[in-house]
Amino acid sequence: METSSHTTAGDAAETSDRVLIIERIFDAPRELVFKAWTDPERQVQWLGPQGFTGKILKAAQKPGDPYRYYMRDPQGGDHWQQGVIQEMVAPALLKFTYEWANERGEATRPQTVVTVTFEDVGGKTRLTLRQEVFESVTACEDHRGGWNSSLDRMADHLESAR
Repeated sequence: METSSHTTAGDAAETSDRVLIIERIFDAPRELVFKAWTDPERQVQWLGPQGFTGKILKAAQKPGDPYRYYMRDPQGGDHWQQGVIQEMVAPALLKFTYEWANERGEATRPQTVVTVTFEDVGGKTRLTLRQEVFESVTACEDHRGGWNSSLDRMADHLESAR
């Protein structure tokens, strides 16, 4: 039996609808923005969308390290995220797996990969977040809202940290 490894234009278009890319410019040096992602004391300040509270249950400091977060939404719902750091190049790159889980650490949705780059632009930082590949367009759009809200919180944290 012969198998094909090529993709058609239709496949590529379907996949691109399930890849999230967000770019933001933060008025902070990239070392500080990178620390906001990697220092647990800073990260907990902006973890989750507006109105969420969070705890870092397990922090990751280097490639191969697992992480696990807990968040509570404004309605009292519990959420867990977990994954493994794949790459960490301070202060330029952070890449990790990402999955929603239950309280026992069992995955509840398919795993994605998040790549965050930090680029110096005249003392400010261009952050580019790419998360792929979601199981559906709806899941991708849900994460767009969540990440944008979290990044708004991060901007507030960076402002107060300066």
